[in-house]
Amino acid sequence: MAAGATKAVLVSVLVLAIAGWPSILAAQQAVTETEARAFGLDQEAAVRASQGVIGQSPSDYTMLDRAGEPVRLAQYRGKPLLVNFVYSGCFKVCPTSSRALRKAVDAMRERFGVDQFQVLSIGFNQPEDTPLALRSFAAQQRIDDPNWELLSPRAGDVPALARDFGFSYVATPAGFDHTLQVSIVDAAGRIHAQVYGDAFAADSLGEPLRQLLTGALAAAPVSFADLVDKVRILCSVYDPVTGKYRVNYAMYIEIAGGISFILFMIAFVISEWRARRALRLRA
Repeated sequence: MAAGATKAVLVSVLVLAIAGWPSILAAQQAVTETEARAFGLDQEAAVRASQGVIGQSPSDYTMLDRAGEPVRLAQYRGKPLLVNFVYSGCFKVCPTSSRALRKAVDAMRERFGVDQFQVLSIGFNQPEDTPLALRSFAAQQRIDDPNWELLSPRAGDVPALARDFGFSYVATPAGFDHTLQVSIVDAAGRIHAQVYGDAFAADSLGEPLRQLLTGALAAAPVSFADLVDKVRILCSVYDPVTGKYRVNYAMYIEIAGGISFILFMIAFVISEWRARRALRLRA
């Protein structure tokens, strides 16, 4: 009887446990969702902070490059600059977004020119994001662009640096919840635009970048090389099928037609002026 009673009790406990398992799972899910809300990023506030810095210039922070050498942020002025924030311990989002950014950068380099703009990835998880850790991260993501550097800021500078770029991040039990953005900075060091997402495409980055490049070339002293660069950049169009920029021959034809028309009008005016001058001389 004792053995039978014990068996009955065990069966009853097992039945109750199985019957209560969905409730336990629901409770665990509720706790997980509560933690996510507690630790997660306020998306609306993050977007406001990101958009709020457009037109502003970040301060001149000193950071370490992958070789451990100190560099100043101001050293990257003079050309448009793409800036994003990563942390080397991330196993999913940062590697995915970095690979997408690399693909977009390769496409833009191919069409705009390899030296037309620079890229910075800043490791914000300090002190873990050391130059060595970022060097390893770059190798894993196959970032070998000579105009793309990964920088390690001082731990005390990270909050202010993030605010200057409108970058928001929150520590969570799984790592960090942070803004997925690339800041497009003009040659004078002002934030021109913010591009969001984890799958950056060449068109989303390329169009604001092209605006900066053509504007900079227009303001610079005109040389034949500058003119060639400007025409090449202006006559580029994004192809969503290949994910790359290609030559827009229609724009070349339009430019050639416009130049031909201007030359024709100049020749016509000169011809008319000469004809009238000859008539005056004969009179």
